[in-house]
Amino acid sequence: MSKVIHSLSEAFKTLKDGDTLLVGGFGLCGIPEKCIQEIKNRGTKNLTIVSNNCGIDDFGLGILLANRQIKKIIASYVGENKTFEAQFINGEIEVVLTPQGTLAEQLRAGGAGIPAFYTPAGVGTLVAQGKETREFNGKKYLLEHAITGDFGIIKAQKADTYGNLIFNKTARNFNPLCATAGKITIAEVEEIVELGELKPDEIHLSGIYVQHIYQGQNYEKRIEKITTREA
Repeated sequence: MSKVIHSLSEAFKTLKDGDTLLVGGFGLCGIPEKCIQEIKNRGTKNLTIVSNNCGIDDFGLGILLANRQIKKIIASYVGENKTFEAQFINGEIEVVLTPQGTLAEQLRAGGAGIPAFYTPAGVGTLVAQGKETREFNGKKYLLEHAITGDFGIIKAQKADTYGNLIFNKTARNFNPLCATAGKITIAEVEEIVELGELKPDEIHLSGIYVQHIYQGQNYEKRIEKITTREA
């Protein structure tokens, strides 16, 4: 059965205030631009966002921040988003800073049905406050809980009609993790091919984790920081 949709409003028809969204991407690399814009247009409020960071002021998740649609964000990096900084300092948004490896494992565990795990990351720091610790082989570990979400929104380069996905180079970052841990996963892609056209060894994520496929147009693929060599 084809999972291809022609309107993102169809995929987000059950999105409601207070939902948790798992958002793929790393900085501005491999982010679901079209899904983020659709959420902005819907005006859904009090969202919890789980993502590596929160984009920049006028692009990526930054546009949801500017529109005051985010109540809480779980991230490993606050980035250089001035809106994020201002809202955090003013107590207008709840922020849970998490070590990057822990965040990745929380999502992976959520997708694998593992409720919690122990990690040495954060022991002896503020990250450990209020968390259970346990010693294994003479070393302390923190108990971290898995993360799942109402929606996983991700970006891939290519899909077949059943939702099998191929990511483009470093865009294969948090996207597969957010897909597996989302109850409803929406994958926006640049190209859709018929079932059977992708070679099995090329596929990075099985379509079993994807509910909807949407082909976007005119991607910006903005670069967060452009560094050039002097002539």
